[in-house]
Amino acid sequence: MARVVLRNLRKSFGALEVIKGVDLEIEDGEFCVFVGPSGCGKSTLLRMISGLEPHTSGAIEIGGRDVSGAEPSERGIAMVFQNYALYPHLTVRENIGFGLSLARVPKEERNRKVDAVAEVLQLGPYLDRKPKALSGGQRQRVAIGRAIVRDPEVFLFDEPLSNLDAALRSQMRIELTELHERLGSTMVYVTHDQVEAMTMADKIVVLNGGRIEQVGTPMELYESPATPFVAGFIGSPQMNLFEGGAARTMGCDVYGIRPEHLTISDGAGQWVGRVRHVERLGADTIVHLDVPDLGPLVARVDGGLTYAIGQQVHASPDPERAFKYRG
Repeated sequence: MARVVLRNLRKSFGALEVIKGVDLEIEDGEFCVFVGPSGCGKSTLLRMISGLEPHTSGAIEIGGRDVSGAEPSERGIAMVFQNYALYPHLTVRENIGFGLSLARVPKEERNRKVDAVAEVLQLGPYLDRKPKALSGGQRQRVAIGRAIVRDPEVFLFDEPLSNLDAALRSQMRIELTELHERLGSTMVYVTHDQVEAMTMADKIVVLNGGRIEQVGTPMELYESPATPFVAGFIGSPQMNLFEGGAARTMGCDVYGIRPEHLTISDGAGQWVGRVRHVERLGADTIVHLDVPDLGPLVARVDGGLTYAIGQQVHASPDPERAFKYRG
């Protein structure tokens, strides 16, 4: 376990600066998630922590050591990529223990460590199989096992669940969270999926254009987004955000209200609109409205409610849950 500290970290490709002075502290044993849209710099930042990508200026500390100029193998990290990168001709046991073999760890000790990791990851019955005989989730667990067996100070994950289907992603989110609880290790995880960030993280770092927009717990970002960008990125469906005249009538430059904080009724309400589209999700229904002088409006309502396309309805925001941004 180790604390990770980034001090005014910058990265440029020629004249293009892609990481623009990042200051961040990731506490010992914390599960920290970097989230943001494609091109925001989250993977570049992770690769700089790992040493796979050199930084232009600033400093990186891991476990109290300045590792700014250190090789990846000297940083006490292990990285899990989107691509499992397993050796197809090796068994699960051999794949997990491959790094130990390179380090000439005695076979008896190597097997003991691999067996311990396999038990943690529920891979015991598959140790003699080749990767082609495994499911996608099992292959990803093998890749994670290869990282665990090295006993690193920090685990780095670069969108490790992107290649899995929805059901497997949900299962692996739970397994990774439970793994973190068992190991108590510092983990830094990159994803573009805010659902992954919200359900797994102790701390979320929202990145935008190479800068940190906000750092906080999942619920801090949901309940108190510091900027319109964070407000629109965290939450699903995303927050309704209005600018221009629609926002100025409410005394701000940008006005935001989450779909779940809107009430839809046939009677009186703040806004009048017509139903454009309805998404029936079972427990919830997502209603898309067209509101004159306001624009598209999305509401999350009880799944038992029904609305017809073209139906006129009234929408009212909860004033206590609205966000008003200035400047």
